[in-house]
Amino acid sequence: MIPYSRQSIDQSDIDAVVETLKGDFLTGGKTVSDFEEALAQYLGVKHVCVMNSATSALHVAYQIIGLGVGDEVITTPLTFAATSNTAIQCGAKPIFCDIKYDGNINETKLEALITPQTKAIAPVDFGGNPLPIKTIKTLCDKHKLFLIEDASHALGSEIDGVKVGNVADMTIFSFHAIKPITTFEGGAIATHNTEFYEKAKLLRSHGIVKKTHWNSDMIVLGENYRLSDVACALGLSQLKRLDSFIAKRAEIAHYYDTRFQNNPYFTTIAIAPTKKSSYHLYPILLDASLWCAKEELFEALHVKGIGVQVHYKPIYQFSYYKALFGEQRLANAEDFYRAELSIPCHQSMSMDDAIWIADTLLKEIEKLKGCTR
Repeated sequence: MIPYSRQSIDQSDIDAVVETLKGDFLTGGKTVSDFEEALAQYLGVKHVCVMNSATSALHVAYQIIGLGVGDEVITTPLTFAATSNTAIQCGAKPIFCDIKYDGNINETKLEALITPQTKAIAPVDFGGNPLPIKTIKTLCDKHKLFLIEDASHALGSEIDGVKVGNVADMTIFSFHAIKPITTFEGGAIATHNTEFYEKAKLLRSHGIVKKTHWNSDMIVLGENYRLSDVACALGLSQLKRLDSFIAKRAEIAHYYDTRFQNNPYFTTIAIAPTKKSSYHLYPILLDASLWCAKEELFEALHVKGIGVQVHYKPIYQFSYYKALFGEQRLANAEDFYRAELSIPCHQSMSMDDAIWIADTLLKEIEKLKGCTR
């Protein structure tokens, strides 16, 4: 089975992990700060605070801005649920904004959703395709809102030659196994704001500060969201190859772009010349006549050994969200969900794999009769 995305581990990664396992510190050591400094240098930001998941990083970011009961966060329904779940954990209400054809939040619809209760906007760089983040930041500044960018898909992505992570008040990255690089599980907050960075370090480690020798004090209520030295050793090793990982993903994506151009069954999502995508995902959008055959296509491709996936069910369709907030309909998000399949596109694939996947996908689609809405 060729999965839609997967980690790429080589001997240098294994050696880095083993070396740390043999060292004095499995957690709380220098490898953590080394990884943070390397990430900050790569991104071109002042500070990076790593954590044990992007979910933890989102939760901490919301706590840093004082998100609480009565507040609202405008976000996208087309994301993993953690983007909005962590806002609910803080007592806030997520307000879902519809998306554009490329899966990213529709920035032109944001202002109409702002109320006196709005505290922040939390958009997602879907699949690694960068958001128009400067436009959203201008809107946030106008209304005195915080901007928390969920770039869990977008480590290494760029817009106008600047890496994702430089515009928002805080940017969240993920190091889950299938993300651009991995630390097994892991995440980070990137920021230029020193105060936010210091708060993030405090909140990830129980809110405790060391005063003198054995004497410490807990000054805020925090969590144990620390990332281990072993995980950071893997991250440091992986980071050295991130650009080559993205280049390989881009090579496969560009082949798909050309191969699938003008086919009658589905469209792909073009990346603008001013952008560089991490290509965490390669989504195809089935023609509406094939929506009712999507499950059949999904199963047929899995039988052939092509591990396609669907990204994402709109969050407000989950029963938990319906119970809390009632029914909601956002036309573009729902059409995108009906249409979308993510096909394999990652650095562990060969070009022969990509050619076979494209051939098989087109052959399997041709077998379908299609349907109407």
